[in-house]
Amino acid sequence: PQRIYYLSLEFYMGRTLQNTMVNLGLQNACDEAIYQLGLDLEELEEIEEDAGLGNGGLGRLAACFLDSMATLGLAAYGYGIRYEFGIFNQKIVDGWQVEEADDWLRYGNPWEKARPEYMLPVHFYGRVDHTPEGVKWIDTQVVLAMPYDTPVPGYKNNTVNTMRLWSAKAPNDFNLQEFNVGDYIEAVLDRNLAENISRVLYPNDNFFEGKELRLKQEYFVVAATLQDIIRRFKSSKFGCRDPVRTSFETFPDKVAIQLNDTHPALSIPELMRILVDVEKVDWDKAWEITKRTCAYTNHTVLPEALERWPVSLFEKLLPRHLEIIYALNQMHLDRVAALYPGDIDRLRRMSVIEEGDCKRINMAHLCVIGSHAVNGVARIHSDIVKNTVFKDFYELEPEKFQNKTNGITPRRWLLLCNPGLADVIAEKIGEGFITDLSQLKKLLDFINNETFIRDVAKVKQENKMKFAAYLEEQYKVKINPSSMFDVQVKRIHEYKRQLLNCLHAITLYNRIRSNPSKSFVPRTIMIGGKAAPGYHMAKMIIKLITSIGEVINNDPYVGDRLKVIFLENYRVSLAEKVIPAADLSQQISTAGTEASGTGNMKFMVNGALTIGTMDGANVEMAEEAGEENLFIFGMRVEDVEALDRQGYNAREYYERLPELRQAIDQISSGFFSPRDPGCFRDVVNMLMYHDRFKVFADYEAYIKCQGQVDQLFMDPREWTKKVIKNIACSGKFSSDRTIMEYAREIWGVEPSATKIPPPNLPRD
Repeated sequence: PQRIYYLSLEFYMGRTLQNTMVNLGLQNACDEAIYQLGLDLEELEEIEEDAGLGNGGLGRLAACFLDSMATLGLAAYGYGIRYEFGIFNQKIVDGWQVEEADDWLRYGNPWEKARPEYMLPVHFYGRVDHTPEGVKWIDTQVVLAMPYDTPVPGYKNNTVNTMRLWSAKAPNDFNLQEFNVGDYIEAVLDRNLAENISRVLYPNDNFFEGKELRLKQEYFVVAATLQDIIRRFKSSKFGCRDPVRTSFETFPDKVAIQLNDTHPALSIPELMRILVDVEKVDWDKAWEITKRTCAYTNHTVLPEALERWPVSLFEKLLPRHLEIIYALNQMHLDRVAALYPGDIDRLRRMSVIEEGDCKRINMAHLCVIGSHAVNGVARIHSDIVKNTVFKDFYELEPEKFQNKTNGITPRRWLLLCNPGLADVIAEKIGEGFITDLSQLKKLLDFINNETFIRDVAKVKQENKMKFAAYLEEQYKVKINPSSMFDVQVKRIHEYKRQLLNCLHAITLYNRIRSNPSKSFVPRTIMIGGKAAPGYHMAKMIIKLITSIGEVINNDPYVGDRLKVIFLENYRVSLAEKVIPAADLSQQISTAGTEASGTGNMKFMVNGALTIGTMDGANVEMAEEAGEENLFIFGMRVEDVEALDRQGYNAREYYERLPELRQAIDQISSGFFSPRDPGCFRDVVNMLMYHDRFKVFADYEAYIKCQGQVDQLFMDPREWTKKVIKNIACSGKFSSDRTIMEYAREIWGVEPSATKIPPPNLPRD
């Protein structure tokens, strides 16, 4: 069969125990067995560390995709890096984020199996020698890549795929070569330098930091993985008379490589290097094979997130790859020049090499020219990709560009994290929805069924009680379980506009203060997420949230009508607890900035209502459920573009909207930071004078929309009917559907629903 290779620098897997029991159909048996031993399975589950080898959406998407690929019976492999330290653990100290190392392997990892027999060499530095026999990359430094395999079980289909993560090992002769005669001890200590490659995950979400170690990580995973792919291709016996395959003609029919963002983009020049320099394939033939094999998924349109590596760094670290990239770029530009004679500016825009004071390699351009398919991750994002970021490339090869709207695995994100809801659904429509989420549509028949409405509301209330108990036990915070659980959990970033949420909280607080006897819909506003350690504004946003909470939560006038809670150390295992308990899901990025979002989908399937902008997958969620069943507000992409042309002037909103002015003045004057009145001047200055994400422009519509949320929440029956409508229409957002589309439209394989016979039964 064709093999699928999903290459990613991040796999945000979370915990594995419960997921394995669910997919193997063993959960009830294990529950019972542990219970009979006088133990509590949930207590055991809480001991497991999260595998936090990702930052957020991109890494978690890879994890959902692995689950779906196994469940659909695809011969798929996830390839990445076995970071010794994953995403940092977040502590809040005096309201500020403090990072601590995530030593997740401290007590070992029972799910992985080291495979030293498949260890492979990876080369760095050196120089290129052009000889009559061909090109040689010589005098390199070698690092060994040690594979660790983690099983990926499909859902009750007896399929188990593999996630293979590489760990860096120094070779035994490392630094002990001729030039290092006397200093044996130093040389052995220097092994750390090689092994640092797989030491730590870079903690940036949607931001490019051009560090040499990061480029080493990117090449390390690519070089090791491609050797593995080619070894497997050559030794494969399927439909092949020779004991070893020598022709690469059939390579693209047997191998599909999916690049999760540009991070593994070096796959393109590396595959070219192997084919041309090592396997002696003709250049043009090698280029055809490479393009037919690779496909690229774009994850963001934010310019600061695009990878642009200095040529000088490549020259030093990967000299042969630089030569190959130059040659590929020349070929590409020759083609463009032939089609658009005299259009010099188009050549500049489309080049893989960006000229300037520091020449850079644009990795996204490399991916587009080196792939047969390029996709965005939600319809609106794919349109933006075609019309702006890669407009010139789309004009050149429109057939290359596709959309694959993201999805989430219903095993982890419904069955595992919300068994109560899964049960009441199965009671009504059977269990088929678990592997075919579109079957949730059958729930539309029960929207007016009183028992079903009551059961769905009851499950939500139980989840809220359980989460409230967890918060009290872990963080000593008491919350009102009958209040609306208003949740925004995601990485802290200006474009995600946690600040807009803050302004609403302050506005609510001011309304309660100025009218204490009026009845208000009680709310618990929960905000959680990590800030990249070097992202000053994101860290200030966390401090602002905790400071607002400090004031509001201790004001006797407010009582339990309003609480603002910062959820510390948000991660996969915490998401599994908070999402099933949420009433309101906040998805409030500036239109055109959130490529897709996947948290939005998790909330939808778990019975929260969404307040959001027409951005990312929110657009398709509104289309599926009906716009009247979400709380949609604010500027559309067209409005944002119009405002950009006109010029966004924050002060105008500040002058015109008294509640906004009051909130900003309070932040500015130190009302929320009495010990340090100037604490938030950077935040206020940004909002007033250089806010790229136009928080004030959506403030009025947002506050008004939140008023509609309050109105509906006061009518629990109508609220729950909207919830049921949302759940019933969330089927599209299964990663099974997403992977089905990748398989058919990019990889050229047909998923199989057939269950492999278990090992104790004879095969046909």
